[in-house]
Amino acid sequence: MDAPVNRLRLVLRRTGVFAVSAFVTCAFIINLCALVYGCGCHSWWNGAADSCNIHDEEAHHCPWCSIGTVGFYSVEAGILAIQAVLSFGPWPRGIAHNMGLRLVASLAAFPITGSVIGLVLGMHSSYWS
Repeated sequence: MDAPVNRLRLVLRRTGVFAVSAFVTCAFIINLCALVYGCGCHSWWNGAADSCNIHDEEAHHCPWCSIGTVGFYSVEAGILAIQAVLSFGPWPRGIAHNMGLRLVASLAAFPITGSVIGLVLGMHSSYWS
């Protein structure tokens, strides 16, 4: 009876790790867009893409905003998928139960993965040229 309870606690703790990292990603994804592209986007609560360069006919258009809602959320889903693997996936035996390390790795996946995706999309669209 003890093993299922311990398993449930482990799953709940890992779910907490994922929930925290997913919240940070969802709350600040548009800030990362602004950081990577310098496009004029702001926080969700401060106008979001209202000032983005996609509204300027003369400017290069921000790759994340110009790929549409589905594209933007696909970028976010890619980041969340990596965070889910880091939160729930297998780790080496000695550190598998270290939730602090899982949290740090999952939180770090947001700016790292998001920046890599942003750089790839920016280069693909010739955003900086």
